[in-house]
Amino acid sequence: MNILIVLTSHDRLGETGEPTGFWLEELAAPYYVFADAGATLTLASPKGGQPPLDPKSSDPAFQTEATRRFAQDAEAQAALANTVPLSEVSERDFDAVFYPGGHGPLWDLAEDADSITLIEALISAGKPVAAVCHAPAVFRHAHAPDGKPLVEGKRVTGFSNSEEAAVGLTDVVPFLVEDMLKANGGRYEQAADWQPYCVRNGLLITGQNPASSEPVARAVIDALTPAAAD
Repeated sequence: MNILIVLTSHDRLGETGEPTGFWLEELAAPYYVFADAGATLTLASPKGGQPPLDPKSSDPAFQTEATRRFAQDAEAQAALANTVPLSEVSERDFDAVFYPGGHGPLWDLAEDADSITLIEALISAGKPVAAVCHAPAVFRHAHAPDGKPLVEGKRVTGFSNSEEAAVGLTDVVPFLVEDMLKANGGRYEQAADWQPYCVRNGLLITGQNPASSEPVARAVIDALTPAAAD
């Protein structure tokens, strides 16, 4: 299994001047679900190199077994420091793609032409595409092979309006993930705030919040190994 993980390169929270980026746990937990299942992993980002980490995700309150393992993993740290530029990535080289969240993707990956092309190519090739928390933002401009919005008519989830309100960023973000998914025709679902919730609709796999990152990764593995899922 060759799995691509695509991280944001955006490091500023709108006009606030505050830093943002990717959310550590949403990378670390899936990274080890994939790695421990025997997958070969490639990390990419729009700009390549070291992607920005949301400093809030380094808070001791948000650390988990996976984040601590990631911090001590020299190979993982090297991969993170040297992400491949997204423009150099080809769908043909991967069996699936996973997008971790954090607020960064709302600004760059949601609008990134290379990311949109990658997603559409994977779906057309019958390969799973997964995103968690704010990362379903990457589906904003992606289309299915029939030309309709990729999420139209599909069960999806992502960071809820109530969760965005709880972190006080409703008026800071360029758009709300829940509203965007609904506007594109997605059949949005959610659990209670901060509870893990994963939705798999065919090749499209989405998770609501940071707690959903591991379930989403496991759903990707299940999609790639259907016999094991039975």
